[in-house]
Amino acid sequence: MTTDLDSIVASAREAFGQAPTPAELENAKAQFIGKSGRITELMKGLAALAVDEKKSRGAAINQAKQAIEAALAERRQALADQELELQLKAEALDVSLPGRQREPGGLHPVMRTMERIEQIFASMGFDVADGPEVESDWHSFTSLNNPPNHPARSMQDTFYVDIQGDDGIPYNLRPHTSPMQVRYAHAHIKKYAGHAVMPEIRVIAPGRTYRVDSDATHSPMFHQCEGLWLGENVSFKDLKVVFTDFCRRFFESDDLQLRFRPSFFPFTEPSAEIDIQFRHGPLAGKWLEVAGSGQVHPQVVRNMGLDPEQFIGFAFGMGPDRLTMLRYGVNDLRLYFEGDIRFLKQFR
Repeated sequence: MTTDLDSIVASAREAFGQAPTPAELENAKAQFIGKSGRITELMKGLAALAVDEKKSRGAAINQAKQAIEAALAERRQALADQELELQLKAEALDVSLPGRQREPGGLHPVMRTMERIEQIFASMGFDVADGPEVESDWHSFTSLNNPPNHPARSMQDTFYVDIQGDDGIPYNLRPHTSPMQVRYAHAHIKKYAGHAVMPEIRVIAPGRTYRVDSDATHSPMFHQCEGLWLGENVSFKDLKVVFTDFCRRFFESDDLQLRFRPSFFPFTEPSAEIDIQFRHGPLAGKWLEVAGSGQVHPQVVRNMGLDPEQFIGFAFGMGPDRLTMLRYGVNDLRLYFEGDIRFLKQFR
């Protein structure tokens, strides 16, 4: 009898070892310890045996069943290990490959220019003003000697927003940073109210501006930097000295030449366009317009809260986007706004 049980256990181990999958292993299990399995049938046959024989025979069958279950558990674990090994191979991470590197960031080329402008003018004693990009009509136009229905307004193609000022005129996205000069002057006067002598107003106003325009050299959103110097003895000569020094330091060239051409701006009188000319390099010999300027109009001085008989001075406005194009040789303004990493990483 024991020999028969040993044979059944050996057959079970062999069948389990040959089962290549968990499903086939369960089929093999059914042959031995399933509902109709060989061990199960032997257990059912115990009822026909005598009490003494039933006890010894039952113990032997139970021992054989335990051996079969142990072999079954061992094979199940082996198949699970094989499945895990295959999964690990399929999902393997090759640590010998170089990882994805996070490249260092850098300032946008226009922001580089803005910082450079601020540093140069700060060294000349100019403050840096800041102000809202959504402006009132009075600050954007009327305070700058540009009253309603003035033809010069049509040159600015202002974006308006659904907010009205106290005068009933909608607010606008500022078309220039000149409103910041007016706001700065008012704050300056308030700050030094009651003082025996008010310091000169010397400030630049860099920031974003908006006009309806879009091509290779224009954008509906662009940057501008305006400057203002008001005092008791500030002349056009000071404007020429300051802006010439700025341009030569910005472009790092003492050979740079400047030209002031008569022009018109509502907020300055007389007014002039400023052109520069390089003596060397790819732009040598060409006159390039970089700024507008002029002596601050008396009405603008009044709107700032000052007496134009006492305070005179000059203002200028330039485009940092264009200065960036000239400094770095960029030929299309739209490259600044496309976010192309291949372009931007050159300025890290």
